[in-house]
Amino acid sequence: MSAASGAAEAAARPEGFRRVDAWLRERGHPHAPRWLDVPARTAREAADALGVSVGQIAKSIVFRRLADDAAVLVVASGDRRVDECRVAAIAGALGRADADFVKSRTGFSIGGVAPVAHATPPVVLIDRELFRFEAIWAAAGHPNGVVRLAPRELEALTAAPVADVVQPPAGAQE
Repeated sequence: MSAASGAAEAAARPEGFRRVDAWLRERGHPHAPRWLDVPARTAREAADALGVSVGQIAKSIVFRRLADDAAVLVVASGDRRVDECRVAAIAGALGRADADFVKSRTGFSIGGVAPVAHATPPVVLIDRELFRFEAIWAAAGHPNGVVRLAPRELEALTAAPVADVVQPPAGAQE
């Protein structure tokens, strides 16, 4: 698909997807967001739709920082569970973020929260476990939208720190 036809196709998609597509194009990202035939609201659904491992899905988990009501976005490997205590040790005390909070802060609905192009820039932390993979896939502003990137590209695009923010895999020693 040419860049022009890709841009035309993206223009017919929902606003969040278009916003992510434009944001990535402005920064010269080499991969246009892809529209899936089925919604992928979970890491498992995304992995199945793409034919990749669940760990290659960069899931977006949003928390509410209690001190200032800021959104804290953790971009984590889909096969790992975010450790809220580890996130709080870096970002400050956290509370749950409901669907309205996520939508108002990021501009995206749960299931389609991209790691970039937010309505209000959140505090972002990147899970170190994503670096196990050459290529990862993140939401692109809609449950049907995904974008391919390398972990280092994610780090550069978000300017976010890479941290240990997930629970250790079963059987691992700390």
